[in-house]
Amino acid sequence: MKCVDLMFQTMLAELGQRSVDAAWTADFPSDGRFTPVTVKRKRYWYFDLPDGQGGRTRRYVGPADDADIAKRVETFKVEKDDLRARRRMVSSLTREGGLIAPDKMSGDIVEALAAGGLFRLRGVMIGTVAFQTYGGILGVRLPMAALLTGDVDIAQDYAISAEVKDSLPPFVELLQGVDPTFRPVPHRPGAGASSAFVADGGYRVEFLTTKRGSDDDLDQPAKMPALGGASADPLRLLDYLIRDPIRTILLHKSGVSVTVPDPSRYAVHKLIVASRRHKDGQSAVKRDKDIRQAALMFEALQQTRRASDLAFAYNEAWERGPAWQEGIRAGAAMLPLEDTRRLAEVLVEGAKQNREVLELPFGE
Repeated sequence: MKCVDLMFQTMLAELGQRSVDAAWTADFPSDGRFTPVTVKRKRYWYFDLPDGQGGRTRRYVGPADDADIAKRVETFKVEKDDLRARRRMVSSLTREGGLIAPDKMSGDIVEALAAGGLFRLRGVMIGTVAFQTYGGILGVRLPMAALLTGDVDIAQDYAISAEVKDSLPPFVELLQGVDPTFRPVPHRPGAGASSAFVADGGYRVEFLTTKRGSDDDLDQPAKMPALGGASADPLRLLDYLIRDPIRTILLHKSGVSVTVPDPSRYAVHKLIVASRRHKDGQSAVKRDKDIRQAALMFEALQQTRRASDLAFAYNEAWERGPAWQEGIRAGAAMLPLEDTRRLAEVLVEGAKQNREVLELPFGE
């Protein structure tokens, strides 16, 4: 696995900052103002914008104790967008730096969702489109074969969706702005709730949310007030995946600022998910892709000296109990021998750096 030249890593970091600045400039025009609001004893920033009729509209921004948000609140009026310069940077990063751009449909969809406020409302992009960003985050060139996709998966914590008191525009309208054939897919015949949307070409956009407590309503889509009329399928393991997500850049057009899972959590999560897929048909294809992506992350994390990050994420998952441990064991057993050895090496090294003892899924 080849590393990305330092010059391009530096350029990516600058592009990421410029893209964040541009997103904030678009979301928060200078004729509005930031307003602190207390919700359930926690302070949040909201943005009030005149509606042209003597009233105002209010948008959720984020927690008041977030240092990055506090900085933006102070400086948002002076932020400027340099669209053409950012497009040139994206072109250099993909054509010369060896980083991956998404396919046009994926890029256009994520761009539309970002403009609608998805990531401002603390949505997290998961799945293969998120995986495509890890080359830039880790500074390595990922193989194209592991990056192909025909869908976009978005996650949002259920409690966050209920508490932000803000929402995307009507979600199906956002998608139809990209492809007018997008339509909601009912969760079951006759049901009004939809957590998935599909276009005529088969491209699919799906929402997922965290699941805690009993399994009584596991097959019922959850109502998500912040998602513009979309529901979301509740899933186990998802709270682990989207905990402490990171901000990065999707290399589409002039760059799209997105939020994705931490790559170490992504890798461990993929092992467990792979262990729970069926062994035939399309599920087998997805299982093989899960294992391939996990193996690539283990290699990249070892190569970029992030063993301690992986050991920390692995240990958290292992300590969640027997079901998680069995999933890790089963997923690790699917790895090719070389990748199994690499996983053992990186976990042992990370444990030493973290001064902790780990139980390996395949013995000592």
